[in-house]
Amino acid sequence: MSTRAAIRYAKAVLNQANEANTGEVVFGDMKSVEATIKNNKELKVVLQSPVVKPEDKKEALLQIFSKTSNITKGLIEVLSSNKRVDLLGGVATSFQALYNDAKGVKVAQVTTAIPLSGDLENKVLAKVKELTGSDHVTVQNIVDETILGGFILRVGDLQYNASIANKLGNLKREFSKSL
Repeated sequence: MSTRAAIRYAKAVLNQANEANTGEVVFGDMKSVEATIKNNKELKVVLQSPVVKPEDKKEALLQIFSKTSNITKGLIEVLSSNKRVDLLGGVATSFQALYNDAKGVKVAQVTTAIPLSGDLENKVLAKVKELTGSDHVTVQNIVDETILGGFILRVGDLQYNASIANKLGNLKREFSKSL
């Protein structure tokens, strides 16, 4: 989730990375930060906790992300000193979106009930390139078992919902209208 504050921090980091010619490196850092926070419930709890001291949060994050660039470490320092460490995940997400936007890269989010195979991902990538007219497209696969089957494709503000859960919902609405 990206808040306005997270977007502001992300813009500042992007400007700093562009000035230092390290955009690609920081982009990799932000992907790592987002994935680490998203996949680690304990870390999320620590970052959100008012009980854990800001200094302890900062030290933990600097240790976890010790192999990142100085810009990313600087972001952790700034967020810590401003008592906004809980925004780190949102800043990472916002940074990636801003970076991709600046590079003209379209990100297609494909939500499926099971992970996409390599072959299917390539087919989706080709279709999205055809639909957007852009050669700079990446596919992000989100697994959501609640859609039962099919897929939901989102590129920018366009969405195509071909999930079984959506089709069942439409049927349910049609039946309730006819009663």
